Amino acid sequence: MLLKINNLKFTINLKHIFILSITLLAVNVMAAQEIIEDEVKETAKETDTVKSNFKALKVDGVAAVVGDYIVLESDLDKEYKQLEAQGVDIKVIKPCELFGKLLENKLYAHHAVQDSVQVSDAEIRQQVDYTIQQFLQQTGGSMEKLLEIHKKEDEKSYRDEIFEIIKNNQLAARMQAKIVEDVDITPDEVRIFFNNIPKDERPIFGTELKVAQIVAEPKVSEDEKQKIIDRLKGFKADVVENGASFRSKVVLYGQDPGMKESGYIYTLDRKKPRMVKEFRDVAFSLQEGEVSDPFETEFGFHIIKLEKIRGQQYDISHILLIPKVSNDAIKEAKERLEKVREKIVAGDITFADAARESSDEKETKFDGGQLINPQTQDYNFELTRMDPELYAQIQNLKDNEISLVLREEDRRGKIKFKILTVTDRIDEHEADYARDYLKIKEQALNEKRVIAIEKWQQEKILDTYIKISGKHRDCDFSSNWLKQ
Repeated sequence: MLLKINNLKFTINLKHIFILSITLLAVNVMAAQEIIEDEVKETAKETDTVKSNFKALKVDGVAAVVGDYIVLESDLDKEYKQLEAQGVDIKVIKPCELFGKLLENKLYAHHAVQDSVQVSDAEIRQQVDYTIQQFLQQTGGSMEKLLEIHKKEDEKSYRDEIFEIIKNNQLAARMQAKIVEDVDITPDEVRIFFNNIPKDERPIFGTELKVAQIVAEPKVSEDEKQKIIDRLKGFKADVVENGASFRSKVVLYGQDPGMKESGYIYTLDRKKPRMVKEFRDVAFSLQEGEVSDPFETEFGFHIIKLEKIRGQQYDISHILLIPKVSNDAIKEAKERLEKVREKIVAGDITFADAARESSDEKETKFDGGQLINPQTQDYNFELTRMDPELYAQIQNLKDNEISLVLREEDRRGKIKFKILTVTDRIDEHEADYARDYLKIKEQALNEKRVIAIEKWQQEKILDTYIKISGKHRDCDFSSNWLKQ
């Protein structure tokens, strides 16, 4: 397969790079997964018994067995349909290539179980809910049509199937992540990687911009904050003293839309930070069944109930209340930012100094308002890969020109105002080791990760029970699935 590097004109031939770019974090909800029952696993080395078990499953046709997992003939068709639905030109994907990808997924999932890699059922249920909601949008919200399309008798059986699909794909993804978690790269290795690229094949990076912003947020009054705190204290007292249902209060009063999507339970893992620090600190300080006091985060005010502790994982529920800002506060924030803009345009203060002095966005203010690209962790935004909303806000700005005051409102109704400027522009250019070091480092690291995965795969194929059936044995696999 080919690894396409950032922007046109350059490719590196890295086998199975889709392992990292697609499978590592994606959930392929259309590829059927099935686990062989224990009696098959226990007798897998006995040819006659294996054959008898295969006959029992022959209704769909068993294409392969990888450890405790099987690949059905129908899995290949479903995989093609899923790729086609995503807009992929399936004509360029050979059946043997796709079949090899399915074998890899099963190999990872099998060894994830063997290595005690775990996924949270609560987390999987959350993804099931999200997946079904996405599918329902395609049927106008009709579950009946959705079940008909996927040939399922009822919603429960459909949910159960998606649950197993997502769970097994998550096992595979986490196994891959575990393989490469300790893979790192030194500056010297990056330099060697770059120098080994023929000069006429070095990547061409597109136009890049550096963008800075100053943000003004309407202030919530102290009276409004106290009203929210008192209300949350009342909720807690009703639950603790009167035995009221915490879940009912979440359903009726909570303002976090993600709670409903997750089945009113979030699973936090001490080893995998999720949620803002203030939220995690409170959640991990609770005992099972305990309800926290009200506390504040950037999203509003919360109380948390710790439902269950499972090792490093905490199942929690919470009530979020978002304070309302007055019209006067909204007006004040806009006028405050307009005055800041006037001073910058007049030359009384630089944009960077104004950001440090006046911006309400703590993530950027101390860096002169400079935005960090979340993909590359540097200040550069490639024009063709920029977030569409950000691009729309800066596309007509000249270098160092200041935008008008822009109003933004998120899905929770939180309002803020901002001004932006383009602080630097780098035109399309051939990769430069010093200027583009972080991008080159990431490409070199990806190559090293692929090599680590290939090595792991070669070793595990030899250690794992694998049987390829029928016409699939004629495939010219890039990996030694036939153990020849």
